[in-house]
Amino acid sequence: MANTKSAAKRVLVIRKKTLRNNMRKSALRTAIRKCREAIAANSESAPEILRATIKAIDKAAAKNILHKNTAARKKSQLVRAFNAATAGK
Repeated sequence: MANTKSAAKRVLVIRKKTLRNNMRKSALRTAIRKCREAIAANSESAPEILRATIKAIDKAAAKNILHKNTAARKKSQLVRAFNAATAGK
C-alpha cells in the first residue's frame, strides 16, 4: 500500500499505462497474426498488410512497448516469411 499521496497517484498512473500497453500489445499480436495468415494464404493484399504490420511494430518499439531488438526480430521474421512465400512467383 502506498504511504504518500504521490505514491498512491503513481500506482494509479502505472495501472492506466499498463492497461494501455496491454491493449497495444494485444493489437500488435493480432496484426502480426493477420500478416502471417495473409502471407500463408498468398493473399494479394499481403504486401500492404506487411507494411502496416511493420509500421505498427516500429511504433510499439518507439513507445517502449517492445524492445528494439524484439521489434527488429519480428520484422525480420515477417519479411523472411514474405520473401519465401513470394519467391516462387
